[in-house]
Amino acid sequence: MLEMNTAAAHPFDYYYRPGMPLRPAPPRAVASELWFEPRKSILSPWLEVRPIPEETPRTRLMADHLWQGDEPMDQLVAAFRRIGTAEGRRLLDQALDHGIDALDDPPPELVALFATLDNPPDWYDPDLWEYGRKLWINVSTSGKLAMGVQDFMGTFVGAEVASATGATGRFVNDPYRRNLETSTWFRNVTVRGGMDRWSPVFKDTVRVRLMHAQVRAGLQRAWGVEHFAAHGNPISNSTMMGAAVTFGLSPMCFDHVHGRTCTEAQLDAVMHYWAYIAYVFGVADELIPRSALEGMEMSDYMVATAGVAPEWTANMAGAATHRLAKGTSLIDRLKVQATAPLLGVLAYFSSEALVRELVKSTPLRAVPVQPWSALTGVAASLDVRLRALDDALPGARRRRIRRAAADDPVWRRNTKVAKLMAARVGIYGTPYDQHDNSAAGLARCPVR
Repeated sequence: MLEMNTAAAHPFDYYYRPGMPLRPAPPRAVASELWFEPRKSILSPWLEVRPIPEETPRTRLMADHLWQGDEPMDQLVAAFRRIGTAEGRRLLDQALDHGIDALDDPPPELVALFATLDNPPDWYDPDLWEYGRKLWINVSTSGKLAMGVQDFMGTFVGAEVASATGATGRFVNDPYRRNLETSTWFRNVTVRGGMDRWSPVFKDTVRVRLMHAQVRAGLQRAWGVEHFAAHGNPISNSTMMGAAVTFGLSPMCFDHVHGRTCTEAQLDAVMHYWAYIAYVFGVADELIPRSALEGMEMSDYMVATAGVAPEWTANMAGAATHRLAKGTSLIDRLKVQATAPLLGVLAYFSSEALVRELVKSTPLRAVPVQPWSALTGVAASLDVRLRALDDALPGARRRRIRRAAADDPVWRRNTKVAKLMAARVGIYGTPYDQHDNSAAGLARCPVR
């Protein structure tokens, strides 16, 4: 008997076990032309990118796991209703800091979680992980920007993530803390040894994983079975894996298609780096790719089926541009037009169609993206080719090792900026506890 996630569960609301028939994709997960250009520009050297991705065993498993979340952490969040959220977090933190054996009588759900956290899978190779980390850090700045823009578009335009992000209201009501949390986590996972069991980065990754499970539980309660039947599980296991493969492979692929070629073995190492991060983050082991090509198949499917912008996109984009909405003076119109360079950057690293989808309900809807998109392309190509030249000069290996000695310099700078912006509104640190009450449901209107 499989344990359902909610009291009035949908027939597909269960956790997969090997050998089970695979569930069909949720109705909303259909390929959209909106995402075709970004997929083709990044993946075409390795895959035949089609409007509708070719079905493979990997993509079928991705479709199935759109119905489920993170089983060990979901069950721990459910246990919090029994033992109390404050007590549950205290026990989790104590086990992270001192080990599960340090607890006198831990709840069985916490024991099950730490059985996975304390025991890396057989496929994990720490030396290969470290090699992949160095390779990923040494991607060009433009490659990292491409990943950041594509993640931004997935967050604000993709149906599943934009709905979850919008419903929590954090990008509207608490943007500085949310930005600080995101940039800090990305910087931290590039730290040497960051995924070692007793590393502070490892512990914070588990805390972020808890936040996702708390939001998932709250959204399921708030949205109900009808929404689940159409969309699958909010912040699904497949979405988490899809994020990991795109985070990992998109920067390397961007550099490759712009003239800084990489080998399949290098791509496999970077995939291994992000695969273990995904494991710690709660992705089911059967879903985690063992090679870059498998990861590309999964990325192609997830991006293709990201969907069209939900109502939350307009709410979030409107909140970000509300100061421009009522302006009619010449200065106000100039402020609107001054966003053209930014929109051009977004268009180059994603597509003009995605930018138009993002801003269609805002005062920016008619702002042109050219010539800024083309100029961004020139600058990005130059950046990548200069890095390729650097690779060919003597001492390249020493420079690569030096750049990756501590963490990613690009994300380090991003985090410094995020800290300064957060400090201006009195926010310091990232306890990752903003959703401790979310599992009870998201009853309020988060957009104001």
